[in-house]
Amino acid sequence: MAKFRVRVSTGEACGAGTWDKVSVSLVGTEGESALLPLDRLGREFSAGAEEDFEVTLPQDVGQVLLLRAHKSLPAQPLLCPPAPDAWFCRWFQLELPQGAALRFPCYQWLEGAGHLVLREGTAKVSWADRHPTLQQQRQKELEVRRAMYSWKNYIQGWPQCLDQMTVKELDLNIKYSVVKNANFYLKAKSAFIELKFKGLLDRTGLWRSLREMRRMFNFHRTPAAEYIYEHWQEDAFFASQFLNGLNPVLIRRCHSLPENFPVTDAMVAPVLGPETNLQAELERGSLFLVDHAILSDIHTNVINGKPQFSAAPMTLLYQRPGHGPLLPLAIQLSQTPGPNSPIFLPSDDKWDWLLAKTWVRYAEFSVHEALTHLLHAHLLPEVFAMATLRQLPHCHPLFKLLIPHIRYTLHINTLARELLIAPGQVVDRSTGLGIEGFSELIKRNMTQLSYTDLCLPEDIQARGVEDIPGYYYRDDGMQIWRAVERFVSEIIGIYYPSDVSVQDDQELQAWVREIFSKGFLDRESSGMPSSLDTREALVKYLTMVIFTCSARHAAVSAGQFDSCVWMPNLPSTMQLPPPTSKGKARPEGFIATLPSVNVTCDVIITLWMLSKEPGDRRPLGTYPDEHFIEEAPKQSIATFQNRLAQISRAIRERNQTLPLPYTYLDPPLIENSVSI
Repeated sequence: MAKFRVRVSTGEACGAGTWDKVSVSLVGTEGESALLPLDRLGREFSAGAEEDFEVTLPQDVGQVLLLRAHKSLPAQPLLCPPAPDAWFCRWFQLELPQGAALRFPCYQWLEGAGHLVLREGTAKVSWADRHPTLQQQRQKELEVRRAMYSWKNYIQGWPQCLDQMTVKELDLNIKYSVVKNANFYLKAKSAFIELKFKGLLDRTGLWRSLREMRRMFNFHRTPAAEYIYEHWQEDAFFASQFLNGLNPVLIRRCHSLPENFPVTDAMVAPVLGPETNLQAELERGSLFLVDHAILSDIHTNVINGKPQFSAAPMTLLYQRPGHGPLLPLAIQLSQTPGPNSPIFLPSDDKWDWLLAKTWVRYAEFSVHEALTHLLHAHLLPEVFAMATLRQLPHCHPLFKLLIPHIRYTLHINTLARELLIAPGQVVDRSTGLGIEGFSELIKRNMTQLSYTDLCLPEDIQARGVEDIPGYYYRDDGMQIWRAVERFVSEIIGIYYPSDVSVQDDQELQAWVREIFSKGFLDRESSGMPSSLDTREALVKYLTMVIFTCSARHAAVSAGQFDSCVWMPNLPSTMQLPPPTSKGKARPEGFIATLPSVNVTCDVIITLWMLSKEPGDRRPLGTYPDEHFIEEAPKQSIATFQNRLAQISRAIRERNQTLPLPYTYLDPPLIENSVSI
């Protein structure tokens, strides 16, 4: 018989403690012990507590391999027991008479009566586990998780997703915390009540004037939104949003004008000046194109009983020499040139030109919300999360690396399928494309989406925008990409000594294969790997996953409210068709084209909700759950955090010189995961 100490840490979150009884048993090389109650006078396992228990082991189990944590209901129920019976355990630690203490990371909820099987915290790749008991434990853990987190097709042609209908059905380990959930719904309710009280939410008619739209600023205002209101009609600001706005991933260098965009020298001479022409500027590399061709012939919605409209514009931009501003040169609102599809120019009548730019901004809304945001920054991270939970056991170094970056992703995406993209919800009732148009867009993009699109350095190079000035999404994003890449490289260097060790990790290969199959639908033309053969390839792949789940999402999500609260800058629909001639636009026609009052309010409330974390934040590089217990990965984490702090200081120093600071990729403002 041997006495030893068990130290237990309970999480600090609301409801983390339990009144239930907890006991442990030890599994060793010589067998498994009986249940060892963790009991003493008074209440145990309160939220935030770290407690010591002295227990006696009746027999020698040999080298400890596993710890089973058992939770059972009290033998005699209390007179007024608290309602929750779940317990969030951070870790167990065994302090044995001989040898070093053994830490067993948990960081899981245990609901009701049941048990968890935990391993000592040293990360192990599958081929490093030699003992049959440990090998069996890995397999059983994954079998349980695969049954718990199963796939479904939400819409054919989309990436697959978690097979749950509502957030109420979710396992506690993937649900919002009590605090985050309460903040989310309180925020939504306060916004709804305010706009309802003002009589705007139910008003289906047109805005009376641009001045009346300013009332939305009384709802909530930000410095960025105020700047947008002041400058939204300016050409330089219009162009700058392709670089640092909500959708900074479409602009590309133009080496030759598309045949279906017949811009002439005479058209652009007022902007280019008399000493140059289109061909010279094409050769100089100063022309850029934003092409919304994917919107061609897309399905459109019916809102408030009225048919809505869409366009597939092409926008030509010019970068003035000497770090001058990027400027729009020409806009065509369809992919088919001709008498009914004029090319709009800055020299046109003010309202003709403003209307054309507003149609482009509407196209930006549609492509951003359906593709850049929903598909790339939510549906794909859900695939990464699902594959991680289903294919990597807790002890795997890649699980320990990735688990902070999938926190709450399954909750927010399940909620989106309930409240955003379901019939009768926001996308259906307040966007020009509706669910059918969104779905069609996603299916189209799924045939085009490539691995290059998701890897920032390659994407920047492919679009030819390496040297365009004032592109802060690129500048800040590349710094963060390199910091993540360096961090990941260090972690991989610790656990994978060679390329062969990558090839031999069957759990890793199953993870990559499932992402390729469920996320990219086995489409080889995507260039997405279905297996990984080298450490270099693994580092790149993991960097892409972490960057997508954190920085990329922040860049395309955090500014949604800033961009849309002044609705003419980012309309969610258009109620009149695109103009087919010039000289007919008027202020009253411009307002009649924009969304109705209730649609404006519906979208602004939604994007306000989706632009800011409702509490319980974990910024990029913040890892309070210590899944890694070894010194080497801990040192890599500290180095990563220091590098992010340096990047933040540089960004904030630069932003002091900018009229509109670019804050969306400041590391402390980036969430570790897609959680809103």
